[in-house]
Amino acid sequence: MFTGIVEELGEVTAVETLDDACRFRVRGPVVTEGARHGDSIAVNGVCLTVVEHEGDEFTADVMAETLKRSSLGALTVGSRVNLERPMAADGRFGGHIVQGHVDGTGAVVSRTPSENWEIVKVSLPAGLARYVVEKGSITVDGVSLTVVEAGADHFTVSLIPTTLALTTLGVKQPGDPVNLEVDVIAKYVERMLGTGGETR
Repeated sequence: MFTGIVEELGEVTAVETLDDACRFRVRGPVVTEGARHGDSIAVNGVCLTVVEHEGDEFTADVMAETLKRSSLGALTVGSRVNLERPMAADGRFGGHIVQGHVDGTGAVVSRTPSENWEIVKVSLPAGLARYVVEKGSITVDGVSLTVVEAGADHFTVSLIPTTLALTTLGVKQPGDPVNLEVDVIAKYVERMLGTGGETR
C-alpha cells in the first residue's frame, strides 16, 4: 500500500517494447536503496514489481492491461516519473490509502497560477466522476491530493510549491495525460450499498 507522498522524481532510462507489454528501466537513487527482486515501487501512481535492480536503477515489466488503463505507454527515455515505495508498517500515514491500481486517465485542462499555489483543472472520465467529491482525496500521477471542485467531467486541485517543485505535476501542461486513482473506500461503499450490504 502507498500513501501518495512522492519520494523522488525518477527518470526513465530505457524502454523495451514487447509483443503485449513493455519493460522500463528507471533511475531512482532513493527508492532503489535496499530494493530487491519482487519489491513494489509506484511509478506515476502505478504499482510495479521490481524485476531487476542494479545500482540506482530498477527494471519493471508493464502488462497490456496496465498500459491500457494508464499513461505509462506514453513514457519515453528521459521522461520524469514520480516514485514512491510502499509504506512501511511503522511509517507515517502522510496522504491517503493508495493502492497503485490506476482507475483511468485524465488530462490537464488548465493551470491557473497564484502567488503561493496553483490551481490545476483535470478532465475526469464519466465512469469515475461519482467517486470524486469536494474535499475528498484523489491520486493524480501517484500524488495524493485534495479535491477543490468536483464537476461532472472534471475536478480541480491546488498545488503547493513543494508539490510543484518535487513532482511531475509541476511541469504537466494542458493536454498532458495523468493517471487517476479514486478513493478505494468510495468504491467499496458503492459496492456494499448496491448489494444491500450483503457480503458474497
